[in-house]
Amino acid sequence: MAKILVVDDSATQLQSLTKSLQKHGHNVLTAVDGLQAVEIATNELPDIILMDVVMPNLNGFQATRQITQGSKTSHIPVIMLSGKDQETDKVWAQRQGAKGYFIKPPNESELLDTINSLLAG
Repeated sequence: MAKILVVDDSATQLQSLTKSLQKHGHNVLTAVDGLQAVEIATNELPDIILMDVVMPNLNGFQATRQITQGSKTSHIPVIMLSGKDQETDKVWAQRQGAKGYFIKPPNESELLDTINSLLAG
């Protein structure tokens, strides 16, 4: 099973995603903002990251860019999770290095399919 970092400033979202991922046997790490996400990603090297967009300190786009361009973390796939359904946000997420983009709340089976596909390489 994978080590997945879930990043969201909403305790409700963190709890919901953690519960869903653990139900499928994954080990879950959590962060509440982009700065913490970059730090945990660098230290823990998770297999995949689920990243919120709108957060304090460092937003999800900025954190994703740092992670996907970091020498220790560039191999880690990032999936963006957002309440924003604008095409420009999806394109911007891809430009930051994100491998996927889901509108909150994500469909559990679609999210797990994407996670499994990215983990399979």
